[in-house]
Amino acid sequence: MLNLLQRIGKALMTPIAVLPVAALLLRLGFGDIFDGQIALIMKSAGDAVFSHLDLLFGIGIAYGLAKNNDGAAALSGAIGVLIAKAVYLSIDKDVNMGVFVGIIIGVLAGTLYNRYHAIKLPEFLGFFGGKRFVPIITAVSAIGVGVIAGYFWHFAQSGIDAFSNAIIGLNEIGTFIYGTLNRLLIPLGLHHILNSVFWFQLGEYTHMKDGVEVVANGDLHRFFAGDKSAGIYMSGFYVVMMFGLPAMAFAIYLNTPKSSRKKVGAILAGVAFTSFLTGITEPLEFLFLFVAPLLFVLHAILTGLALAIAQMLDIHAGFGFSAGFIDYMINYKLATNPLLILPLGAVFAFIYFVASYYTIKLFKLKIFDETNTDKAVSKNDEALAFIEALGGMENITHTDACITRLRMSVNDSSILLDETFIALGAKGVIRPDKKSIQIVLGTRAEGVAESIKEALD
Repeated sequence: MLNLLQRIGKALMTPIAVLPVAALLLRLGFGDIFDGQIALIMKSAGDAVFSHLDLLFGIGIAYGLAKNNDGAAALSGAIGVLIAKAVYLSIDKDVNMGVFVGIIIGVLAGTLYNRYHAIKLPEFLGFFGGKRFVPIITAVSAIGVGVIAGYFWHFAQSGIDAFSNAIIGLNEIGTFIYGTLNRLLIPLGLHHILNSVFWFQLGEYTHMKDGVEVVANGDLHRFFAGDKSAGIYMSGFYVVMMFGLPAMAFAIYLNTPKSSRKKVGAILAGVAFTSFLTGITEPLEFLFLFVAPLLFVLHAILTGLALAIAQMLDIHAGFGFSAGFIDYMINYKLATNPLLILPLGAVFAFIYFVASYYTIKLFKLKIFDETNTDKAVSKNDEALAFIEALGGMENITHTDACITRLRMSVNDSSILLDETFIALGAKGVIRPDKKSIQIVLGTRAEGVAESIKEALD
């Protein structure tokens, strides 16, 4: 189950990857940058994405879960979402599953693809065998999902509403819990699932679109729909990603032996600037997550605190991709009290630096040594080294990657040694079960995965 949830979390990155473009288009369509027909075109283009998030999730998750990321699974996900929605709305027009229908159908379509993509039917039905069978079985299954949702989803919706109201009712405490959990779930890859609830489902905002009332769900969707109360579960991340983590990187640098500072400084400067500019934090977080988990727990608590204080100061600043400087500038005029992020960020930079510096000193944490600094090798040599470290070609059954992790399916992961991967530049190793292994490499993970696939081919 943990392995499945991790794969779903990874698959969620596919549809989420398109949101920065949609958010930028919506921003350009607000009328203060462009006006008239150009603004209308931009807004309509952005709305097209946010109005069909369930469909995007169904396609993206099915594609992400399918072996070899086959297009037949993506097509099945799209068909399944369309059918399930049509069925449950025909039973009860008030049912609103939001992105959950996309998540459910995406998991269903991806699973059905992996099970039936090579099925053989009797000769007279041979045309419908193999991959062509997957959209058919998904369509039939989607009818069942639609029927169940039509009659019973209101019970689930009541539970979601109760959860939403409980979190919202806790005010800053609820926001602190969310922010802390958001970071603590990163090692398991489950933070994307948590975010899908808070960013795409929590709360609702009714607004007019083309003369029709439309409901936007989730903190992110509501923010870009014009809800001034949205952004609570995003604002504090600007404080952490633009200020807190770069300050922590500086504290790590000052605690590194002087003989290694030149090499370590180059690494830390790169990942700290990435965090500041784009809000992509995993390359920095995975540098210390496994070698100094106490530092990561400190980071998680400070993240929750940053979100809670941002809410306390009535800051509402959303983002389309992540809470970096680029998103800060693009969405500045849509936000409420965005200027307060700068002094609050300065305060948290100081807190992050002092807390991190003395935590490393007090507990004698070693973030860097000669075994975990990256070494330059050719792509082919690197791929061959990873294949050997993974037990050879005969032990590898599937190769995949997300933004920061090499995700491998193997015959037996227990025979593999963490030290071997650390020597190849890994920041940590996770074994969800005996048949899979995740190697944390930072942003080069996808490139390594492609090199491994080419070498295996």
